[in-house]
Amino acid sequence: MEMINSIGRRKAAVARIYLTKGEGKIMVNGKDYKDYFPQIHIQTSIQAPFEVVDAVNLYDLKVNVAGGGFKGQAEAVRMGIARALVKLNEEFRSPLKAEKFLTRDSRVVERKKYGKPKARKSFQFSKR
Repeated sequence: MEMINSIGRRKAAVARIYLTKGEGKIMVNGKDYKDYFPQIHIQTSIQAPFEVVDAVNLYDLKVNVAGGGFKGQAEAVRMGIARALVKLNEEFRSPLKAEKFLTRDSRVVERKKYGKPKARKSFQFSKR
């Protein structure tokens, strides 16, 4: 098996995934994913695509992620992993799609408008 690469996005975060056959090591920006994402609930979200398709500890990952915060980066990595697994085996598509790991969450921060302090917030109205 050669290297499979894919991309995942969420908010401002972009994750590039390189998947190879191995023993389950996940390196994110040169660090182990448990060091890069110290929160346990985020570590489980990164492992979730492997658990859905019963492929835990079968593949090594090298991940480059940039932009956004830790939560957006983690969800971008999760989407990239799911896309790489689908490239690897087309039968993985339906269980991953059922968990919504292949759906791009397109919600982004709304831009600030002129004449307002934030995107929608207005200054206090004064009648007199």
